[in-house]
Amino acid sequence: MTLDLEFIRSQFPAFSEPSLDGWAFFENAGGSYPCNQVVKRLTDFYTKNKVQPYYPYPASAYAGKLMDESYKRMAAYLNVAPSEIHFGPSTTQNVYVLANALRPMWKESDEIIVSCQDHEANGGAWRRLSERGIKVIEWHVDYDTGILSVESLKELISERTKMVAFPHCSNVIGHINSVEDISSLAHKYGAISVVDGVGYAPHGFPDLKDLGADIYMFSTYKTFGPHLGLMYISRELMPKMENQSHFFKEGITRSMFTPAGPDHAQIAAINGILDYFDTVYAHHFSGEVKPALKNSQLRKLFREHETEILEPLLKFLRSRDDVRIIGPEQTEDRLPIVSILPKKKTIKAVYDVLTEHKLMVGFGDFYAARPLMDMDIPRNPGVLRMSFVHYTKPREIHQLIEGLKIALDQ
Repeated sequence: MTLDLEFIRSQFPAFSEPSLDGWAFFENAGGSYPCNQVVKRLTDFYTKNKVQPYYPYPASAYAGKLMDESYKRMAAYLNVAPSEIHFGPSTTQNVYVLANALRPMWKESDEIIVSCQDHEANGGAWRRLSERGIKVIEWHVDYDTGILSVESLKELISERTKMVAFPHCSNVIGHINSVEDISSLAHKYGAISVVDGVGYAPHGFPDLKDLGADIYMFSTYKTFGPHLGLMYISRELMPKMENQSHFFKEGITRSMFTPAGPDHAQIAAINGILDYFDTVYAHHFSGEVKPALKNSQLRKLFREHETEILEPLLKFLRSRDDVRIIGPEQTEDRLPIVSILPKKKTIKAVYDVLTEHKLMVGFGDFYAARPLMDMDIPRNPGVLRMSFVHYTKPREIHQLIEGLKIALDQ
């Protein structure tokens, strides 16, 4: 099965927007384009249902129904229960709430392991627990590759460990960590695994039951949807955690760990992501299957396309002696989040030329300060990052390579 790119791109308003004509978008790790279905869901809700939900009058009842459907449909795609899905304002906010919810489970001098490959969202709040009696142990990345070693984790973990926090895929390194192996190791010692999936999820939603993580988070504005943070918490873990909402919300799972309250319209618009996935599935596959299987097949379809067009970019970068690739240089166990350091040019000089050639890329530390610190890479100016997803065309990769040639050679 080959991804029908013209069909895919027809589902995104950005690709028919005149002001974006000719521009190639390579900052998807910072936020993806929203699909038509999400834009329509948001517009419809704000037009017809922007009222307090769950009252019996029609507009309110339908608003509540739309929100409930988002929980149910997203849970079905991720292969978990609706009660295990939580929508908060952002992943960063969700982690801060989690730190407060989990702290009462642990006693003073208990240990947690926090990776140094994370976006600071899945790091800063955990490290602050050192001020509240918890011992924080850092799991450092390899100096040369930026990769996390499971073997080095084995030297850090013990019976005192209560949690291991790490990314599914770093937003600057691009390497895919084995959530299954790391979670299994954590469970062997009675610890929980907390996974930042923000870098991974845009390339295909995971099957959360297969992964075995206790907590998994990602940002829906990076998965073609509205600006929310999605958080999965296993049903076994939730009763042990402290309610972070009003006292009368105790036991109401979707409220206990999202004290800010729900953003009704954006939660309802989550349906648009799943409408899009359903549409893509129906276009490429025949027969009706359960959402978790749809998800598996779509993830494979997306990843095959992304890997195919990632290889020419990595091949070009490997051929240059004036560029350092941050992270793996091959496509194996890698996502299309490619960070580089020019050796003979400044990042700004290269970036300015890429912009002249209508290439939208990013530079900086992307809040992934700690992996750069571990690798002795200055946070300012950081790295040049090029990231793409399944709607990217081979022609756009060619445009990027040509722009890089000019930027590096002139």
